[in-house]
Amino acid sequence: MAVAHGSRDPRAAATVSELLEVVRERARGLDVRAAFLDHCAPSLPRALGSLDGRPAVVVPLLLTAAYHSKTDIPARLAEAAAARPGPAVACSGTLGPHPLLTTALERRLGEAGVAVGDPGVRAATGVVLASAGSSDPAANATIAALAARWQRERGWRAVLPAYASAAGPRPAEAVAALHSAGMSPVVVATYLLAPGYFADEVRDAALGAGAATVSGVLGAAPEVADTVIERYLDAVSAARPQRAPGRGRSRVPALA
Repeated sequence: MAVAHGSRDPRAAATVSELLEVVRERARGLDVRAAFLDHCAPSLPRALGSLDGRPAVVVPLLLTAAYHSKTDIPARLAEAAAARPGPAVACSGTLGPHPLLTTALERRLGEAGVAVGDPGVRAATGVVLASAGSSDPAANATIAALAARWQRERGWRAVLPAYASAAGPRPAEAVAALHSAGMSPVVVATYLLAPGYFADEVRDAALGAGAATVSGVLGAAPEVADTVIERYLDAVSAARPQRAPGRGRSRVPALA
């Protein structure tokens, strides 16, 4: 079960649908379904209840481990288990951090006109890594570590983390800081899964602060789909030793 945050913005659910269609194409035969934590249907308990007793793997479509993965999803899984005991449900880790998502970030920057394949361009370019931000300091530290690793491994002149909410610097502040340090161009890599309020805010604020370009959300990039599949397979593998011996071959759990 691919579980997204959910949004009042219809573009978000449409993007999740596009992403899961790519997952289906790249993992043929896998039963892939969506659920949402808020604003959209179906809810996680309702979606799990529709499986008719089949085991399932829950994959959070979240880019960092924070409240939703640590508290919200476990509570929804407990609710589902209380309502309908029986089928085994495993839960994977969040999508991020993962090296494939860094590749997806560069894909989106390339689509926005940045020559990411040119080492000289990377060495001259300051990047703002713009995420949603969290009240969980560990989640924000994950973004900061990702920014440092991306700069080190790919040779960008600088990669500065920024947060659209709950923490600082905000994207506009990060753009201004890189400009003040003498960097030009400054571009913004949008580390968000789907369009919506935060993505619009990041774009508008960053361009208003003088960013040369702002990349699109990660969305249905093939690297994101491959990360979903990898998280699913990891969860299946982790759950496999827990099966009782002598039960024969079990059915493949749904990524419902």
